[in-house]
Amino acid sequence: MRLLRLLPVLFVLSLIGLSSAHAQGVPTSPYTVTLPVTDTGEAQRDATFTNALGQVLARVAGGQDLRGKPGYDDAIKSASGLVSNFQYLRVGDGLALQVTFDRGAVNHLIGQLGAPAAGVKPPVLLLVQGTDGRLLGGDSLDALAKSAAAQGYGVVYPDPTRPPPLDRVAAVDPVAMADLTARYKTGLVLIGRLHPGRVDWTLVSGGVAQSWSGTGATEDAMFAVAGGAMAARVGKQLNVIGAGSSEGLLWVEGVRSAMDYAQLLNLLRNDPAVRKVGTVGARDDGVLLQVTSALPIDALASNLAAGGRLLQAPAAHAGADASLRWLH
Repeated sequence: MRLLRLLPVLFVLSLIGLSSAHAQGVPTSPYTVTLPVTDTGEAQRDATFTNALGQVLARVAGGQDLRGKPGYDDAIKSASGLVSNFQYLRVGDGLALQVTFDRGAVNHLIGQLGAPAAGVKPPVLLLVQGTDGRLLGGDSLDALAKSAAAQGYGVVYPDPTRPPPLDRVAAVDPVAMADLTARYKTGLVLIGRLHPGRVDWTLVSGGVAQSWSGTGATEDAMFAVAGGAMAARVGKQLNVIGAGSSEGLLWVEGVRSAMDYAQLLNLLRNDPAVRKVGTVGARDDGVLLQVTSALPIDALASNLAAGGRLLQAPAAHAGADASLRWLH
């Protein structure tokens, strides 16, 4: 087993030296993690596999904390057996190990740990404004991205040539949120406004805005704390553990065409928490749906809003357990 794991390393080192990581973003696959290392020794490699698997389990379980589940400790110690491939990367003057775990093995393990199907949470869009009023890029927000990744959340950064309107996003303006959904495929947004020694934060999660402030001696220290605070708030709102199946009525307004209706049903049927969906009725631009879900209907609605295509409706619909608005 040790020899087999060593062969890919020898191949990489002998043929191409060490790959260079030119862009340090979040891996496109939730089953891939990149972590810094100081050497290519087996002890550190195995330890990195363990840390990486913990991040992947949290990410694929939708941010749920699985550490207290029976069998978690034994599973995490066997991380090397779930690795499908890995490679060492040059990151600036340092070294990193990129690990990809087998999708089927990870999903099977999560099922064995007794976690309900939650699906991978969308990434968090980071809109952090520096003291000069400009949005900070990935290099400046590395501490925040790493802190979020440790909790199982990926991040994305805005296009600096088309900065989103921070005030409108913080107000959960439907037009602004629809634009973000189209461009970044997420409804999770962390807005930060940096001041000397302080950052004011607003998190848009599940179509609801939450605000707080953080202080610290350095920017990196404040950003690292914010990553954990963001994950905790998203987790409290979205990572609800269901008890069996829940049935309820979901009202969705803003469904203006047959295409909207088809896309809405496709979105619901592809959600791992949704077990059954049927249409009860329709009125004007809204539809009333009967939904069977692994989550309570209000928690399901919050999770759907986190994906970006839906927002919490401005007013509850009579007779519905949860009300959402389809974004255009």
